[in-house]
Amino acid sequence: MPVTVFLILFPLIWAFVIFAIRDNKVRGIAAYIGSGIIIAAVGVLFAQWLINGRVPIKMFFDTEVADHFILAGEIVLMLVVTYLCFKYHKYWISILSIVPTLMLAYFELKGPELHRIPHIYIDHLSMLMCLIVGIIGGMIIVYAVGYMDGYAHHHPEFQDRRNYFLGLLFFFLSAMFGFVMSESLLWIDLFWETTSVCSFLLIGYTRADEAVHNSFRALWMNLAGGVALAVGIIYFGWNSHTVAFHDLINLSTQMHMAYCVLPIALIAFAALTKAAQYPFSTWLIGAMVAPTPSSALLHSATMVKAGIYVLLRLAPAMAGTLTGSMITFIGGFTFFVASIIAIGQSDGKRVLAFSTISNLGLMVACAGVGAPETVWAGVLLMIFHAVSKSLLFQDVGATENAIGSRDIEDMHGLLYRLPRLATFMFIGIAGMFLAPFGMLISKWSALRAAVDESNIILVLFIVFGSATTSFYWTKWMGKLISRSHETGDRLKDITKKNEVVSLTVHAVLMILLCILVPFISKVYVDPLLIEMFGKYEDVLPMGVLYTMIVVIAFVFLVPIFSYFIGRKMRANVKLTYMSGINTGDNTMFVDSFGEPKRLWLSNYYFRSFIHPHQLRIFSQILTTAVLLVMMSMIIGGAL
Repeated sequence: MPVTVFLILFPLIWAFVIFAIRDNKVRGIAAYIGSGIIIAAVGVLFAQWLINGRVPIKMFFDTEVADHFILAGEIVLMLVVTYLCFKYHKYWISILSIVPTLMLAYFELKGPELHRIPHIYIDHLSMLMCLIVGIIGGMIIVYAVGYMDGYAHHHPEFQDRRNYFLGLLFFFLSAMFGFVMSESLLWIDLFWETTSVCSFLLIGYTRADEAVHNSFRALWMNLAGGVALAVGIIYFGWNSHTVAFHDLINLSTQMHMAYCVLPIALIAFAALTKAAQYPFSTWLIGAMVAPTPSSALLHSATMVKAGIYVLLRLAPAMAGTLTGSMITFIGGFTFFVASIIAIGQSDGKRVLAFSTISNLGLMVACAGVGAPETVWAGVLLMIFHAVSKSLLFQDVGATENAIGSRDIEDMHGLLYRLPRLATFMFIGIAGMFLAPFGMLISKWSALRAAVDESNIILVLFIVFGSATTSFYWTKWMGKLISRSHETGDRLKDITKKNEVVSLTVHAVLMILLCILVPFISKVYVDPLLIEMFGKYEDVLPMGVLYTMIVVIAFVFLVPIFSYFIGRKMRANVKLTYMSGINTGDNTMFVDSFGEPKRLWLSNYYFRSFIHPHQLRIFSQILTTAVLLVMMSMIIGGAL
């Protein structure tokens, strides 16, 4: 069996195996084995691709049999969604599944005869997604085994359905592999809908009222994108007699076929829903009710990256078009507004959620511009964000289990109470915004390209969005290392070994990515852009990139050096000024009235200025209006 087919089928089969195992210990071992096999299989696929000279790997199947099998899968998904919608009295949502499925069924059975195309297509971009999904997704499952043990212990009010949860994680990976490796848009549609249904089931895991409400909100928003995707596929297929993704892009960029304009706009619109851009961002915030592993999976490696993958694939076709302008505005606006809202959040998972939406917005904007420089930035942003956010979500979950809270204010002095978890968290945050790490380099590249394109609005979004991003990350990082008030005794780290393994792998990957940015850019990202655009010039000279390695070395070496020097000087710590008479331990002072006071450091969250609800409503109205106007213009021009 080809490894590509194995990566789609094995997680699917293993999901049912995991679900059938009732013994927690045996199921955990099976999950480890399954994750290891998936990571190894991705390694084999990568090796085969390298041996093949990094040229695209194409696979053909019997078209009629394969497409009928895919259609059967679409019908099964439609029946599942319809059943669940009727079960919870959300009847209207079922229409968003029934209508596109019937449309695709008619197209496949009664539509025009289609050209023979490869069903599987592995190039630089899809290979990168396979690596992210396989490695990050596999490690999240390793983490989930231990985390869900603690979750079941701390939340006895919810039914223990760990077999169901872990099985869904494997099912999700199967859908994601199918999605990123498929060349046929009909196949992509099936796996697109599968990820939507899996995320719906993961968000509603606890079956609490809030979880059910949030899960259906995620479902209808993603299904709405699925309707646009289905219409775009049918329109393109009927006019071109092909449903190959690369044919859509090539006919648009090389042949300038007018019938490609509308499908590209509809598919890009669908990607906005999956990438949780305004006005569709609320589904991702609502996903926070789910256990942490599903948050890590949805926010970092898989669900949201599906939308980014599609937009990056469409980037050459969107350059200089009305669709590209629409996508650029929505992404840039989302980047800016979501980062402002994140400033007013003290819940760690909500900060990560809004940060995810914000960073996805920048990736979306990069794809919308469609220039090689912005795609370079978008690809690196995707790589760094996948590793960093997965690390941070897992760490916040482990910290919550240890201290009973995920509030940033309760993480005061975490470096001294839970040094291992604090170190992991510090690495994840550093990778998100500190110079000269890859995220910041990517933002600089996006800003430079926006200036070159004279896109003043995007320049403003990037400048102010980056500033606010630095603001909330600095607050969080400062809280970890602060000791201005009594931090309490060192706590027992109850993080399980398998969780530590996943956290360690993520942290090491984060550091390696920072050090190897020049190598990754030269060896992988540059050829990816040549493959997409035919030519490419370096964004940054190699001399600058290698200088960054030296700077990064100092970033890690200086704190280590300071730590060992500081150990010898701790006995001579000077008393700090505390607006009164220091009592001698830098935690208490006597004020001017002779009353003892404790020094307390707390972040300010601007809650009197930043009103998330009002800002969200305004953003949804504005972006909805922009989408309606610009989509109307695109449809009017295409028809």
